[in-house]
Amino acid sequence: MRYLEPYIVDDLKQKMVFIGGPRQVGKTTLAQTIMKKHFENGRYLNWDYDEHRRDIMEKKWSSSNDLLIFDELHKFPRWKQWIKGVYDVHQDKHPFLITGSARLDVYRQGGDSLMGRYHYWRLHPFTLDDVPAGIDKTEALERLMTIGGFPEPFLTVNERDVRRWRRERFNRVLREDVRDLEPIRDIQLLGMFLDMLRKRVGGLIRVSNIATDLQISPKTAKSWLEILARMYLVFIIRPYSQSVPRAVLKPPKVYFFDNGDVLDSEGPRFENLVASSLLKRIHFLQDSQGYRYELNYLRDKEGREVDFVIVKDGIVDELIEVKYADETISKSLVYYAERLQPRRAVQLVLKLKRSFSKGRLDVLDPLSYFKSKT
Repeated sequence: MRYLEPYIVDDLKQKMVFIGGPRQVGKTTLAQTIMKKHFENGRYLNWDYDEHRRDIMEKKWSSSNDLLIFDELHKFPRWKQWIKGVYDVHQDKHPFLITGSARLDVYRQGGDSLMGRYHYWRLHPFTLDDVPAGIDKTEALERLMTIGGFPEPFLTVNERDVRRWRRERFNRVLREDVRDLEPIRDIQLLGMFLDMLRKRVGGLIRVSNIATDLQISPKTAKSWLEILARMYLVFIIRPYSQSVPRAVLKPPKVYFFDNGDVLDSEGPRFENLVASSLLKRIHFLQDSQGYRYELNYLRDKEGREVDFVIVKDGIVDELIEVKYADETISKSLVYYAERLQPRRAVQLVLKLKRSFSKGRLDVLDPLSYFKSKT
C-alpha cells in the first residue's frame, strides 16, 4: 500500500482528488488500487485510449459508478473547464479521482477555476520511510543509493533493465512531455543541459556558466531549468536568508527526484537521497495538514553552510547537515543551531558506526532518522 492511499480515500468523500507527480512514479497504479480495494463499481477512463476518450467527451458512464477515474485528462486542452462542469453537475453521484503527469501541476498553477473543488496530492518515489512490505530497510537503502526509488527499477533490481528504463524515461519526458509544454526546438541540447546538472548535484548552480558552455543565453538556460523542475525531473532548493544578518543571496542547488539520475560519487548521491526524502516529507505535510513548508539551504558571507533548512510557516523548524562518513559535528551546524534555535538540528552520516547526541544536536544514520512513516 502506498503511503497516500488512506488519505486519498478519505478526501474522496468530500471533494475531487488530483494526484500529481513524476512520470512512472505509480499514480495510475495507485488510483486503480484504490478503485479495486475501496469501491464496488468504479470506472477507469484514460484519455490516451481512443474508446475511453470518446466516452469522456460524451460523458458516457453509468450512474451506478461509485468512483470515476480520469487518467491523463490534462491532455484535453479544455480539461479544467470540462471537469469543473462535470463535477458541479454530478458531484452528488460520483467521487472523482484525476491523475496525470507533472503537467497537471503546471495547469493547476495557471488559474483558480477549480478553487475549492479538489484536494491535491503529490506522489513521490519510494524512500526509507515508505518501503514496500517484505524489503529490509538496509536492502532498501542500498537500492535507493544505486538505482533510485521509482517503483519499476526499485522492484526489478536488474542493472540492464534499470539502464533501459532510465533511458526510455528520459526520452519520453524530453521528447513528449517537454515538447507539449514548451516549443523547444533543440531537444538534444536540452538533454546535454540535463546531463550537466546530473554532475553538479549538491553544488551551487550558476546557470550563466552552463549557458556559456552550451552556447545558449542565460535566459534560455534559466527557462530550461524551470521546465525540468515542472516536469518533476529535478527540484530546486534556494538559499534561506531571513533572520541571518550576514547571509548573501546565492545561486540555487538542484537535486533529482530519481536518485539513480545522479552521476557523481556516493557523497552527492547520498545528499540527493536525503534531499528527495525531505522534499517528499514536507510535500506530504503540506498536502495533508495545510502547513506552508519550504526546503532551503543556508550559506553566509563567512562560508558557514548548512545543507538543508526546513522552514514551517516562516519559522526555521529543522537544520540538517549531510556527511558521507565524517562523524565530526559541523561547526556551521553548531553555530546556526544556537543562532536560529530550530526545533531540531541533525547531522546525518551514511557510514555512521553508532548514533550519538551532543548538546542540542543529534548525529544519526539515515535509517534511524527516516524510521518514522511519512
